[in-house]
Amino acid sequence: MTTARDLLIVTMDAEPSRLVERGDLSLALAGAELIDLLAAQEAGLDGSGEHILPGPAGAPDDPLLRQAAAALVREAPYESIGDWLWRRGRDLSAVYLSALEADGQLVRQRNRHWKVFWTRELVLVDTDARRHAAYRHRSDEPVLAALTEAIGIRDQGGDGIGEAPEVSDDAVARVLAALDDALAELAAERQRRDRRRDAAAVDNVRRGY
Repeated sequence: MTTARDLLIVTMDAEPSRLVERGDLSLALAGAELIDLLAAQEAGLDGSGEHILPGPAGAPDDPLLRQAAAALVREAPYESIGDWLWRRGRDLSAVYLSALEADGQLVRQRNRHWKVFWTRELVLVDTDARRHAAYRHRSDEPVLAALTEAIGIRDQGGDGIGEAPEVSDDAVARVLAALDDALAELAAERQRRDRRRDAAAVDNVRRGY
């Protein structure tokens, strides 16, 4: 299993008291992929810690992580972490859902209201992968804890309450910081869209529409 798959499973297993936006999860999945690529030495960071350097063109066992490795920019100027999150993260949550369903880890069932509201027809099957992800979550493993903290679900299922455990690896910490920035940017864009929509609605009322 990969960190991204564990993150998706933990998100779907969380209590349905808060929603996780599709875009937020997609960005977090892209961050999880990059963290695993760094751990496997399929990627590294340059001296500034801002740009991704491709490692040897290897072949990670996981098909989606293999796709992620193949998607790395392999010529200068190399891609920044933030640009990777936005590019790789586009609709990535749907890709992972399809992969888990194809692997038999998800089945379709109507009238179930999940925390990730757009997956309400998909139900997790009791598998070793699900139990592994749950154990990693309960143990407050630092990387997964930081990712769940970023999308607002850590306090829904982990044993520990409060700040996520500190991540000791500097490269991983930089990925997590870039993820926080991207999530904040996405939240700000949603707020701008909401304000524009509200303003348009008020204007239509004034015009009698």
